[in-house]
Amino acid sequence: MILKIPVALFLMLFQMLVPAVNPKAARNEPMISISGEAQGTTYHIKYFDSQNRNFKLQIDSILADFDKCLSLYRKDSEIVAFNNGTGSHRFKSAHFYPVLQKSLEIHAATNGAFDPTIMPLTEALGFGAKRTNPELANVDSLLQYVGFEKINFNSDSIFKANTGVRLDMNGIAQGYSVDVVSTYLRSRGIDRFMVEIGGEVVCSGNKNENIPWIAGIEHPLKRGQLFATAKLTDLAMTTAGNYNNHFTRNGRVFNHIINPKTGSMEETSLLSVTVFAKDAMTVDGYDTAFFVMGLEATKEFLSKQNHLEAYLIYTDEEGKISSYVTNGIKDFIREIPNP
Repeated sequence: MILKIPVALFLMLFQMLVPAVNPKAARNEPMISISGEAQGTTYHIKYFDSQNRNFKLQIDSILADFDKCLSLYRKDSEIVAFNNGTGSHRFKSAHFYPVLQKSLEIHAATNGAFDPTIMPLTEALGFGAKRTNPELANVDSLLQYVGFEKINFNSDSIFKANTGVRLDMNGIAQGYSVDVVSTYLRSRGIDRFMVEIGGEVVCSGNKNENIPWIAGIEHPLKRGQLFATAKLTDLAMTTAGNYNNHFTRNGRVFNHIINPKTGSMEETSLLSVTVFAKDAMTVDGYDTAFFVMGLEATKEFLSKQNHLEAYLIYTDEEGKISSYVTNGIKDFIREIPNP
């Protein structure tokens, strides 16, 4: 439904845009690079470690456990068990509850623009694991199963009021997995690293003592080209784009963003949303919500926040590409001239 920045491009940016590390500035710590597959996508991790340790086996194990909890593509996952169940479910994994907590926080802050109970709608409109014909969707009949008030949970278990209620955590879970891996690295004494999973990223410390990590933001209408770069130090970032998923009706362009309150696919001028915060789960959830809210509501919302920054690319009233950046991050964003 909402596309994350392509991983290949993302990694290319780290290789091409970040200056080479000065060995003295890097405290004589070698940089370890590992990569693999998880959550139906890929991950890439770089970190500095004076002991030259390779944590790939441990990280693969962490991500495998994460998939067993929150992956909709695994028939044996815990979230699938809840979705297929009829009432209460006691948590088996430590991952389920924190994601629900953060989801509730973002749901409340955005007046319901973010809602993980949206799964009946995403499936019916053709965005689920099983492809369906959206023209056959009876949206009105499905809204009875959508709404955070349809579930109750505590640290031990979750309960749904109706068997038709199902959760889709894809809008936030991947960000949390980045945080989980970051927490593991910190527990092993690693304080300078970049963790990227499917386009969600956390950067800790600098690439070297004086130069931050640098990530790229793709041009929304020119695949493989950059629109801007962002300097990251002790910060999480995600870029979501909806520009490859749209249709035109009566001369109006509609992007495939489902409003969980109405069940409708919204018209929006937003082309991509890049969100910055201290943790990846937060940025992952808010980029989804901002697409539902639209440009003006998002700008107003951001003006009242002190823990979120954002860089928005959109089409203006004349149909030209424009951008908006919040004050807290503007000095770290560099737009790239495009012909």
